[in-house]
Amino acid sequence: MTVTLRPHHLLCLLTYVGKGYSPAFVENYDRIIARLGAGEEIAMTEGPDDICAPIACDLAEHCHGASVISRDACAARDVGRVLGMTIASGTRLTLTADRRATLRAGFATGDIRSACTGCNWSELCSEVAAGGFQGVKLT
Repeated sequence: MTVTLRPHHLLCLLTYVGKGYSPAFVENYDRIIARLGAGEEIAMTEGPDDICAPIACDLAEHCHGASVISRDACAARDVGRVLGMTIASGTRLTLTADRRATLRAGFATGDIRSACTGCNWSELCSEVAAGGFQGVKLT
């Protein structure tokens, strides 16, 4: 199997500590983290992905909005630059320990956080990064 992700969720995964929009959202996210932790491949996609699934059916949710599409473009650019690869719909990758470390280093310094501007979770993610990523689910 493959986990489908939109680009900005590559950033969200780095600081995910088990908080989310609803219990169903968190349960789904935990399952995805377990799959990625086991080495499952990621297929990049446009629009709602496996993480969005519990809330994506609600067209009023932000996962369909222009601001999130812009966030995805920023994340694809920044993550691609740091990993030395193109991040676009159809790109496949595995988040190896080395890639997670590279992304977390860039996240901690702010180098790959342009997509986080205006995100409701940005403050929490900043705290997690400042704390050395303690308590994250994807280790």
